[in-house]
Amino acid sequence: MAVIQRRKVHHRGPADSVMVPLGIGLTLLSLIVLYLLTIWFSSAMAGSGGQSNGDPGTPKRYVSESSGLLKNPSLYMNSFGLRHNRSTWIHNNEVPSRVKNLLRTDEIVGDYLGDVQSGSITVDDVLRGKIPASLKMKRSPTAEKTVVRRPKSDKPPMTMTEIIDFLSDFLHLLHETCAKIKTATYQEIWEAYHELTVTKLYPWDKEYLERMPERRDDDSIFVSLASYRDENCLSTIKNAYANSKNPNKLNIGLVQQNCEAKCRSGVLEGGKMEDVEPDEDCHKVFCSSPEGKPHCDAGRVRALHVQESESLGPYAARYFASKLWDGEPWFMQIDSHMTFLQDWDAISVDMLQKAPSEKPVLSHYPPSHEANLERRSSLPAPRLCGPVFADNEIEGQIIRLEGSNEYDKKKLEHPRFAPFIAAGYFVAHSEFLREVPYDPFLPWIFMGEEIIMSARFYTHGYDIFSPTISVLGHIYVRRHKPKFWESMHRTFTFGISNPLGDYITNRIKMQLGYPESARDMIQAKSIFTAVDEYSMGTVRKMEDYLDMVGLDMTKKEVFYTAFCETGQPPKGFEQYASLYE
Repeated sequence: MAVIQRRKVHHRGPADSVMVPLGIGLTLLSLIVLYLLTIWFSSAMAGSGGQSNGDPGTPKRYVSESSGLLKNPSLYMNSFGLRHNRSTWIHNNEVPSRVKNLLRTDEIVGDYLGDVQSGSITVDDVLRGKIPASLKMKRSPTAEKTVVRRPKSDKPPMTMTEIIDFLSDFLHLLHETCAKIKTATYQEIWEAYHELTVTKLYPWDKEYLERMPERRDDDSIFVSLASYRDENCLSTIKNAYANSKNPNKLNIGLVQQNCEAKCRSGVLEGGKMEDVEPDEDCHKVFCSSPEGKPHCDAGRVRALHVQESESLGPYAARYFASKLWDGEPWFMQIDSHMTFLQDWDAISVDMLQKAPSEKPVLSHYPPSHEANLERRSSLPAPRLCGPVFADNEIEGQIIRLEGSNEYDKKKLEHPRFAPFIAAGYFVAHSEFLREVPYDPFLPWIFMGEEIIMSARFYTHGYDIFSPTISVLGHIYVRRHKPKFWESMHRTFTFGISNPLGDYITNRIKMQLGYPESARDMIQAKSIFTAVDEYSMGTVRKMEDYLDMVGLDMTKKEVFYTAFCETGQPPKGFEQYASLYE
């Protein structure tokens, strides 16, 4: 976060320099250098729009607390390279009062830091909202991005074998690279991933998007299913087909991340871990079963096999799963520990078609797997409404979604509008894969995928709705089960997952308008490589989305917008109010 603290600084003049006692051991050359540095610093601060706090000779210092600038946890480095002890600042970093204290005692500048330093605007202008329209438009996260137009290639679509072979080779090469830097810092780990992605994965992804298969018109549905060492993977696939209305039109893209040798459990009681047997290969078992073999032989189950040590987290797994899509008109993303209502596939598509939108997305947090979905089908489904800013430093105040709640007394025919897309269950028209493709530059993250996905869909013209019927159940409590960050700690060093994830999450936070993650404030510009190609759309403004869902990224505050809880359309969609009476 760009912060300016008022602090008195005595500016040394020529007389001060020559009067320094010789006993301190400074040579005449040292004094000259010190004097020139002092003059440079004063000029730089004056040219940056620095203003006094009752003292015309007191410059303000521009300090960033973004993970990209904080090189040592005990040191605090400002944009001029001057270091301060971090303990003097810690009182301003407590959550949730941290930002309120900053607003009261300091100043937040964010994306306007470069404009302040160039003299285009003063700090006080930024704080009082007196920002020229030209600068405001220039710095808008939506307006700043360029429109990305993806040409279609004359080449045919990549075959599924080509896709799986490339992704497997990339993951193997990345694993070999990571094995050579086991004790690396989180910045070094990111740079290693970035370098390999820029040279391998990113060019391939661009070509893939240009050669994507055409969307078919056969009512088939593609289910993206990412599994990490999940004993429920097999039952999820079996039940999906068993309860499908049209199993021959159901296609699954499975990213199976398993341990195959020398396996460890998750963290058990008392913090211990144990040696365990290799994970079940749910893909192999299903395809060998009488009910599964026909689907696998017909190519309806496609799988990318990933070693647990190669796992890059849930978002990256979903990126890989999206590449297993093969032209199906409908796309659903789920977790690998789900239960299914009978005819869940047909009901999902029917709900989408009844939503009052040309580009609907249907999503919520499903009820528990213990729920009787058949009995619940006559009741209103829960809706996902409540966002919060994460209240600990580890998660970097990223948006968390609190869970679905039952707000409605009456079940309606048309899905109600909702503010957010849940990563564990959403269904949409598959054309979004061209317009809102998954971002290959977001490895090793656990938080942030839902809010960035929601904002990207909205700004590309998609409308988010809550299902009228709960068609899936979800196993929410999986204590003591292996987690991907535990594998990270074995691949690298213990504790690396949190700082690495927080570092990479700046890519998400910048797009959402967090001032501490603005482009000006992150030193590692590689975090933003090709970000415009995987960012907001131009159909709607990101600021309008934040206003609709009630989020202030600067103050880290949630304000009540009512539409989700009451079930009424949000601002700008009032023409559909009669559908929800």
